[in-house]
Amino acid sequence: MRKLKNNELDRLSIDDFKSVKKTPLIVILDNIRSLNNIGSVFRTCDAFLIEKIYLCGITATPPNKDIHKTALGSTDTVAWEYVEHTMDLVETLKAENVKICAIEQAENATMLNDFTPEKNTIYALVFGNEVKGVSQEVVSASDVVIEIPQYGTKHSLNISVSAGVVIWDVFSKLKMKGL
Repeated sequence: MRKLKNNELDRLSIDDFKSVKKTPLIVILDNIRSLNNIGSVFRTCDAFLIEKIYLCGITATPPNKDIHKTALGSTDTVAWEYVEHTMDLVETLKAENVKICAIEQAENATMLNDFTPEKNTIYALVFGNEVKGVSQEVVSASDVVIEIPQYGTKHSLNISVSAGVVIWDVFSKLKMKGL
C-alpha cells in the first residue's frame, strides 16, 4: 500500500462544498471554551457535510488564529452562526421541527449504538462545555439525550472526540438509510 497524496483524495472545492447537498445534521456548541476544540469540530463537520454549526454562549467565533490552527480552513466551508443563548436557539429549532439531541450522560439516555435516526428529520446535536457539559436547561428541553457508551475509568471524552464519534455514527446511520 502507498499513502495517497492530497491531490489524489478527490476532495470538493470550497464552491462545490457550499453547493452540495448537506447531511441533515446541525451541530450546536454550548459554551465551549477551548479554541482548539472549536476548530476540530469545524473540521469534523466539513468531513461529513454538516449543514450548519451554531456557536453559543462563550464559544468563540472565527476568524481566530487558534480556531484556524485546528480547523484548517473549514471555517470557510461549513456554515456557522453565533447565538448568544443556547436555549433561544433550541426553542427556535424545535419550532422548525428540528429534533434536539443533547450529547450527555443523563437518566434515561439513549446509548449512541441504540440511537436510530428517523427519515425526513433534521437533527441538532448539542455538545457541551468541557467541564460542565450541556446545560441542564438544554438537556431538559431536548427531544432525546444520547450517551456515548464508555467502559474505562474516566467519566467523559474530550468534546472534539465526542463530536467526531457521534457525528460519524449518525452520519453512517443516515447514509445506510439513504437519507
